[in-house]
Amino acid sequence: MEMLSHFSLGISDYDRALAFYTPLMERLGLRLRFAEPEKAWAGWTDAAGNRPIFFITRPFDGHAPAPGNGPMVAFNAPDRETVDAVHALALELGGADEGAPRLRAHYHPDYYGAYFRDLDGNKLCVACHFVPEATR
Repeated sequence: MEMLSHFSLGISDYDRALAFYTPLMERLGLRLRFAEPEKAWAGWTDAAGNRPIFFITRPFDGHAPAPGNGPMVAFNAPDRETVDAVHALALELGGADEGAPRLRAHYHPDYYGAYFRDLDGNKLCVACHFVPEATR
């Protein structure tokens, strides 16, 4: 059983957020599981449709979304090239840099990660935990 069922990030503008997240999720190999503009939410899973589901939504209480200081969503990447590509794509789409792709050995020797914020200020990470095939 998976540890997580789903996780969500609050957004202020559905169309803008969908345009930001769709290419990022595609580059990570995740597929759109649902998109319901009338409810202002969309969700992605792995290719098989397994959980967890990552989704974006306007907050259900009707208040403005507010990113926290400390919360972050981190996505696994299959390789370091994907980390580089997703980080660059996020910045091209208007995201804010929070840490360029690089090794971060203080987490573990093979941790290669990049950090950015989405258009609503939510912090995201893309990380690869493997040594590249060519150097093994």
